[in-house]
Amino acid sequence: MYNDWFMNFAPDAFRSTRVLTTEVVEAAIKVTNNLTDISPETLRMHPEILSTLRMSTCPPLAVDRLIGLSRVSPGLVKFIEKEKKILTRATESTVNADLQRIADIIRRMADPDIFVWLGREEPADETEVHRAATIVADRLCGSVANPIIRNAQERRQLAAIERWLEARGYAKLTAADAIKFDQMPPATFGLRMNVPVRIGLGKVNIPVDVAIAPKGAQRGDLPIFFEAKSAGDYANVNKRRKEEAAKMSQLKSTYGRRIKFNLFLCGYFDSGYLGYEAAEGIDWVWEHRIDDLEKFGL
Repeated sequence: MYNDWFMNFAPDAFRSTRVLTTEVVEAAIKVTNNLTDISPETLRMHPEILSTLRMSTCPPLAVDRLIGLSRVSPGLVKFIEKEKKILTRATESTVNADLQRIADIIRRMADPDIFVWLGREEPADETEVHRAATIVADRLCGSVANPIIRNAQERRQLAAIERWLEARGYAKLTAADAIKFDQMPPATFGLRMNVPVRIGLGKVNIPVDVAIAPKGAQRGDLPIFFEAKSAGDYANVNKRRKEEAAKMSQLKSTYGRRIKFNLFLCGYFDSGYLGYEAAEGIDWVWEHRIDDLEKFGL
């Protein structure tokens, strides 16, 4: 089932993301005057272009590699990458010096096979800029290919659960309903709901993909939680299997053993992964056997 979806729909999901990313890259190329004006002033005015510039070099530069080459403050670069703005705690002279070093590295390592107009007298034409933007966008998307595919799969999985529940008379709650997870009426469900858990002396919200209040739910009953998971190989899920176990542990420590936290799976999950989750009290439903949801009293 996973392979069939991947072959038929993953390319479209990736391409649609690349089209949007290409537009972002073209805008970045434009504000740098087709990569001929990479200056501290440009970076200060448009810090959001840094990730595009990192993918414009030969070879492309990871965040830590750029920090190492330019010998700038790690905090500055990581803040720009995350927040798309300049860190304000540093002095202006320090920031300008760091931005100058970053600009020097980007200019020196700009990929001449992509930006073919660099070093020649004729300016870039529209076709060349679009081609360069598409290549850089492909690099950007390639670096986050797994999350792109995973997010598309998650949307599809949640839509499958939604259809299954609505076909059986369940009503979907939205943010406009302003109903908390522990106040859900019977025969309702919500997607991507926040559930507060205790961590140390404080509380934080953790997102849960699906919360379902069964038709026979009584006052004070907690909903049944499901997390949508998909995977295209066994190795990746076993690297990340602690994530669900940690979430279950936080839920149990806050709400006790009456919590019901389960997985909705599609793809490559082996007995090692499943055994690890089962040991934490986590159950699961395979997407190709979605009617097994009935066994949870739904």
